[in-house]
Amino acid sequence: MSRMVWARVRALVCGVGTTLRRRAVRHALRRDAGMVTSEYAMGIVAAVAFAVVLYKVVTSGAVSAELQGVVKGALDARM
Repeated sequence: MSRMVWARVRALVCGVGTTLRRRAVRHALRRDAGMVTSEYAMGIVAAVAFAVVLYKVVTSGAVSAELQGVVKGALDARM
């Protein structure tokens, strides 16, 4: 009986250790899944820069005239 008890205790202890190690690995992987603050800042700067360039292109004379022509053609279309 004593061997069975010790075997069961050993199995429980080894199982708990394995479970704790698995949790630690999962936690470490989950911790690295997102972006850090500096990456967010760089992403925001890049998005703002892209928005400024896009705004400048869309409001330029040639593109603005083309867009107005497209809208005017769409509104004047017969149905």
